[in-house]
Amino acid sequence: MNNSNNKDCSNFDLDSLIRENILKVDPYISARTEHDKEKNSIFLDANENSFGSPLSFLNSYNRYPDPLQKELKERISDLKNISPSKIFLGNGSDEIIDLIYRIFSRPEIDHAIIFPPTYGMYEVSGKIHGVDIIKISLTKEEYQLNLEKIEKSVNQQSKIIFICSPNNPTGNDIKRKNIENITKKFKGIVVLDEAYIDFSDQKSLSIEINKYPNLIILQTLSKSWGLAGLRIGIAIASESIIQWMNKIKHPYNISLHSQEIAIKALENRDLFFYHLKNILSERKYMKESLSKIPIIRKVYPSSANFLLVKVNFYSKNLYQYLMEKKIVVRDRSKIILCNNCLRITVGTHEENEYLIDQIKKYSKIKM
Repeated sequence: MNNSNNKDCSNFDLDSLIRENILKVDPYISARTEHDKEKNSIFLDANENSFGSPLSFLNSYNRYPDPLQKELKERISDLKNISPSKIFLGNGSDEIIDLIYRIFSRPEIDHAIIFPPTYGMYEVSGKIHGVDIIKISLTKEEYQLNLEKIEKSVNQQSKIIFICSPNNPTGNDIKRKNIENITKKFKGIVVLDEAYIDFSDQKSLSIEINKYPNLIILQTLSKSWGLAGLRIGIAIASESIIQWMNKIKHPYNISLHSQEIAIKALENRDLFFYHLKNILSERKYMKESLSKIPIIRKVYPSSANFLLVKVNFYSKNLYQYLMEKKIVVRDRSKIILCNNCLRITVGTHEENEYLIDQIKKYSKIKM
């Protein structure tokens, strides 16, 4: 794959992939970045209000947050058994996707490869950066990578490949051997988005990150950890890649509030596993219940916390009916290979029962 497909990753040259202007960037460095012992220090470096905020109980918020989120990274490191030096935290995974384009793709020259149907921000962010997007559809029904077409599409301008597994919106795992095959052969950057990995039986590839110097794994605290409102995305990669991300990120990209709450949440693993168990149980219940409704043609297998559901006809009408019943799902019918499909997140048991009941009522009207 690419012009040197017979070489292994031991010859991987990261600097050759980085944009020339990025290589020359003199980064903004705050004094906090260079200072390890923060808590007992007198901070007179950042022009903060040393007297505090008008709300006395929020006094700590008059200070900027740790720019490198060291304590939070330590907790994530312990959770995932990955060195903190190989972890980057972004304001959601979307910030990390944006940084990847900034570092590795030259506007109007390079291109990225995506595999629709997939997460829409890969394309949106690429277009914002003026990067051409090459689309290679997943295989019909099975939603797997088409290795032959990928092989033919890669060229000198191919800088980034985005793979989502479990995939959004289809919910299925991408075959591990195919992901590894692409990562080994491709001489650019492979981004493996594992936002939904905790709901899957397939293990994260992050445990083998040392094998792949060109691999960036995206994870998040938004899904299985239930912290979507904090906007904390995780990148796991080689120390060299992480260093470049830290070099060009905004100085204080994760708020103090988000860091504090995330640290507390990560201490409560028992509740995390309890919620995870309930989600998996409800996913099974939803799949079985929806499959019995006449208007539902197919409920696709899912390794995520949602189901892709194919309706017999006009999914848009069912979508609008559910909106009228104050149930918000996602209409994916305009996306390639998802004709007449809705994407439905696993809710609480009460929410799922109400959803199923309303779809049954709609089915009786239409069938």
